[in-house]
Amino acid sequence: MEIFVCNVDGSGLKQITNLGKANWAPFYHPNGKKIIFSSNHKGTRGFEFNLFMINEDGSGLEQITYDKVFDSFPMFSPNGKQIIFSSNRNNGGTRDTNLFVADWVD
Repeated sequence: MEIFVCNVDGSGLKQITNLGKANWAPFYHPNGKKIIFSSNHKGTRGFEFNLFMINEDGSGLEQITYDKVFDSFPMFSPNGKQIIFSSNRNNGGTRDTNLFVADWVD
């Protein structure tokens, strides 16, 4: 499961990630140049998903969260000043998923 982009009509298909494992839930930063997504490519147990950001051309991969469970479904506010994502952190060992809102600082 890799991240791809294309034009609305399906033309111009381009692979952005080549990390192996599951890379999913992509969301463009409001500047239109970066994509944030969830991936377990650094995890050893399969469910260790963290957030990563990458340039639209596939360069500049940066890890955003460092958790041992599940972080996913990231979305930016329209002005790019806040981010919301879901996570299983701080759930007392249950399977509860919580939403986290944070200020985004470039």
